[in-house]
Order: sequence, then structure tokens, then C-alpha cells
Amino acid sequence: MDLSAIPQIKHTNSNNFFLLSGPCAIEGEDMAMRIAEHIVKLTDKLSIPYVFKGSFKKANRSRVDSFTGIGDEKALKILRKVSETFNVPTVTDIHEVSDADKAAEYVDVLQIPAFLVRQTDLVVAAAKTGKTVNLKKGQFMSPESMKHAVTKVKDSGNSQVVITDRGTMFGYQDMVVDFRGIPTMKEFAPVVLDVTHSLQQPNQSSGVTGGRPALIETMARAGIATGVDGLFMETHFDPANAKSDGANMLSLDCLEQLLVNLTILRGTINELQ
Repeated sequence: MDLSAIPQIKHTNSNNFFLLSGPCAIEGEDMAMRIAEHIVKLTDKLSIPYVFKGSFKKANRSRVDSFTGIGDEKALKILRKVSETFNVPTVTDIHEVSDADKAAEYVDVLQIPAFLVRQTDLVVAAAKTGKTVNLKKGQFMSPESMKHAVTKVKDSGNSQVVITDRGTMFGYQDMVVDFRGIPTMKEFAPVVLDVTHSLQQPNQSSGVTGGRPALIETMARAGIATGVDGLFMETHFDPANAKSDGANMLSLDCLEQLLVNLTILRGTINELQ
């Protein structure tokens, strides 16, 4: 994947990690713009290539009454406005074949959720839009098996593909990242570590996913030390009241110091190579 091929992405020559970050779901225009503005300022200051992340809808929910979105077109238009206002690319996840062309009209990167990464029709549909495709590694898949998902994208005529590791199921209610898989997957495509989802604790009896956000910096540092190309982090100015995945999100006011620390660590790693 050529990072500079993503429209509007900046700082691609900084030799820093790239960042996919934003809220789990688009809850409204004001919140999206507020989060985007904050992260853009930080990433410009630290020369971090940045892609704003926000789900235009949430299809994988624990309960039927869980928040799924504010309306597809409304949310996608907000993603476009973020891109146009702050001159940054955007990424959103898709769940059905018909979502691919619809979302591709508004965003720059299409993300395949971990539960759906083996769905050939969905992966191929995303690839054929010509957009960069971010493949989330299935919680049930080995690092080696992600080669086949990457091949589906490339065989569809699209070389713009990246893998994101978001942990592997450990028992019923925990996720564990096997860092041995990072160099393995880097043989197939650039690799991103999804820091916040790797700290999820799914399948809670309440029907609301839990998490361990206190370990976000620990996980992110480990990813940088292991040589990931990018980081994925969901963040919100009020995680406790976020409509989706608040239990494992990073509070927006903690992001600056975290990115400063990770940039320093990345610089040290670069010197060792």
C-alpha cells in the first residue's frame, strides 16, 4: 500500500506511524467536528499521517435496542464535511455489499469489520471501488490466514490494502493480541494495531461490551515497539456517554500526551533500525 495514495493525507514523509482515530460511531455533526478538529491539530503538530474514523452505522450490536446510527446518508454527509473542513481523509466500516459503493462516494478508506473479513463478496465489493481497503483481522483467525483476505483485494485489481489487528478471542470475554503475528502479517500488507478494540471485553451479561481503557498506552507502546505501521484508536470527549463502545475508548483529553509519548518511542525505534 502507498500511504501517499490516500487523498488528502499529510506528513507521509515524517517516518512516523499513521493514525486512524475518531469516535466509534457518528452521533451527530457537532461531536464529529469537535473530535476531528482536536485530533487534526495534534497530528499536524506531531507530523502524524492521519485518517478520521467514524462508523456511519453500527450493524454488529449486542442487543436490538443498541444504538445503530443517525441515518446512513446523514452520517456519511458528516464524514464528507469533516474531510472537506479539515482537509483529511476519512474511513468508515461497511457491512453489506451495497454499502461499498454507497460509502465510497463519501469516504477515502473502506473498512471491513473483523467478523466479516472472510465474506468474499463484501471484500471484493470494497476492493472494486478503488478505495483503500482496511481489513480487520477476525478475532477467530490466525495471522497467517489474513494472507487470503489480502489476496482477494489484490486479485480484484486493488493494491491499496492494509491489515488491522484487533486481538484474538481468549475464552468468552477477553481479547488478547499475539504480537508474534505483527511481522507475519507485514509480509502481506502494512499492519495497524487497533489499540482500543484489542482491550474490549465482549459478551458481558448486561449485553453492553466492557473494556480496559487504562491499558491503552501499554498496548499502543507495545504495538510501536513491535513495528506496526499504524495505530487505530477510538476516542471521545465523553466516553461514559458515548453511544457505542464507550467502555474501551480513550478520553479525548488524554490523546495529546499519548501521541507525544508514542512519537518519541517511534523515533527511538527508527534510530535502532
